[in-house]
Amino acid sequence: MAHDTIVNRRDFLKYSSITLGALSLAGCANSSNNSQTEPQPYLIDSNVTTTLDKIIIPSVNFGVNFGANAKDITPKELKNLAEYDANGYGVYEDGGALESEFRDDLMASSYSLPVANKPKKLLKFFAITDIHITDKEAPNQLLHLQPSNYLGDSLYTIGLSPNKYLEATMTSVYSPTMLYSTHTLDAAIQTVNALHEKDSVDFGISLGDASNSTQYNETRWYIDVLDGGVITPSSGINEGKDSVDFQKPYKAVGLHSDIPWYQAIGNHDLFWMGSIPIDPAKTKTGIDLRASYVDDKVLAMPNSLALASNVYNVDGPLYYMGVIDGGDSYGDIIKDGTLESFAQAPTIVPDVKRRSLTKLEWTQEFFKTTSQPQGHGFNLIPEDKTSDFGCYSFKPKSELPLKVIVLDNNQIEDDNDPSIHGRGFLDQERWQWLQDELQAGTDNEELMIIACHIPIAVMPYKRASTDVNGAQKDTYMDWYKNTRGGTVDNAVSLEGLIEELHSHPNLLMWMAGHRHVNIIKGFVHDEAEKGFWQVETASLHDFPQQLRMFDIKLNSDYTISIHATNVDPAVKEDTPAHKALKYAVATKQITNGELNHIYNWADPKYSEDGIDPTIKQVNPNSGAYNAQLLLKLTPTMEEKMKTLFPSFL
Repeated sequence: MAHDTIVNRRDFLKYSSITLGALSLAGCANSSNNSQTEPQPYLIDSNVTTTLDKIIIPSVNFGVNFGANAKDITPKELKNLAEYDANGYGVYEDGGALESEFRDDLMASSYSLPVANKPKKLLKFFAITDIHITDKEAPNQLLHLQPSNYLGDSLYTIGLSPNKYLEATMTSVYSPTMLYSTHTLDAAIQTVNALHEKDSVDFGISLGDASNSTQYNETRWYIDVLDGGVITPSSGINEGKDSVDFQKPYKAVGLHSDIPWYQAIGNHDLFWMGSIPIDPAKTKTGIDLRASYVDDKVLAMPNSLALASNVYNVDGPLYYMGVIDGGDSYGDIIKDGTLESFAQAPTIVPDVKRRSLTKLEWTQEFFKTTSQPQGHGFNLIPEDKTSDFGCYSFKPKSELPLKVIVLDNNQIEDDNDPSIHGRGFLDQERWQWLQDELQAGTDNEELMIIACHIPIAVMPYKRASTDVNGAQKDTYMDWYKNTRGGTVDNAVSLEGLIEELHSHPNLLMWMAGHRHVNIIKGFVHDEAEKGFWQVETASLHDFPQQLRMFDIKLNSDYTISIHATNVDPAVKEDTPAHKALKYAVATKQITNGELNHIYNWADPKYSEDGIDPTIKQVNPNSGAYNAQLLLKLTPTMEEKMKTLFPSFL
């Protein structure tokens, strides 16, 4: 990159304050395309199915098993994409049909469906989550830490970790799928459209982490894909836009105009890399996270994978985190390494469109859209609150007594907790709102679904194991407890939350993303009608790159069945989305991606060291899990449904 193309940092920051105003007025405008040819869409395969028809199975014939001259690619070599094909990585097979497991965990032990059951369709909708639309060329990512594996190497050498590739398996900071994040979303949306043509879909909901790191351009690409706009998936100098497939402008197809879609908020939509509040960090460290988004210098910082609070620590070694080379067909990581390996800080062409959005700005972007509804749910925020309250409810069908409660259950920015902000949390305002919504649904005899980003009861409160620093080990995905010096406590304990949920027998389901897995758990109650399900849906970022289709049906005996079915985007060969799928498969093969049964000790119904029998394992090869989830209605709700739906003919 020629030095004369670099914008002076001081001038850039001065001019960017003027440009920001112009950009805010043109929120729906897509990136310009200088080519004489109008960008064309990437169409999907004509054969569109669900995992009830077939699943994708990564081939076991890779690495040294692939051939005499093949080699194993280690997790530290994940970025060596040019070596994948020659060594058999990224190959997958048709695994056949995956049956839907009949789940009557919440029902009485003597229950069975009527022999001549003729279920009536009540509602059909899709859910996507954890899309992680990524600006590959942003200067403040953590790319360098994945292949460097500093902590993994050091701990393994001294015998403190059995995992030699501890950090190198963390594909949240680098995965080759990030090259094609918009293309994967576009293919998923086209797949929904095709399924809608076969059997109409009433609405869609996205469960958070639309963007990877709060950026304006990431958020706009996400909305513009759903709107069917022209996408220029590059930033800065837009290198490779005429020659590299993941950089070329293209026309997104957009969600079918008959399908409204709604949005929930995830931790990556709120925090830097989904982990650290952006503004408080400025006052605690020399690293100004907000300024780093629009800087012309690649970010230098400590190893925050070793300990999240290292972001706040200016002591210890610093590393340049690197960017993706947009001019390289394999998206090489460049401009990364130790400070000593550079005579001066590596620079890039800055881009004001990379700026970090505040929570209010992020929610307001969803009003700048051509798909329905305008605001995508944030237009339904209570009138006494601004859109960044993030919680609302809606009724998908006026004739159906069912409402969806969309809950923001992320941590807050000003809690002064130095750890990763990935836990479930409700402040008093949101907790009171949720209680009020649940009570209103109970009083109005409405069926209810809670849709949010973070699942509940996924990690034990008390952990026996500790890390090398003596801190309790966890994945930062449990229900928040203030144990690290934060100044704000959760408004409700996990036990208190579950007790409240059990007190509303019309609650059908808690939907979530966040963990990138397809897991279904039953919250059992002694009174069958008070039980509810939790359904977690996998990510479009990692294998298996799936969405979910939900069919809610009324059975002949006036019980409810929720059919939860995974769907693979119907990618067409030799398209960018197909390459993304191959990279996702390769990443699983290289990192030995675990899709194991995730046990649950946090549910008060089970002992700390017990196994929760209501959590079912995903298919270990495909990562998919399909189920028919049975629920019993209260006598009052059953009578109401009989009045509304008196016949099953």
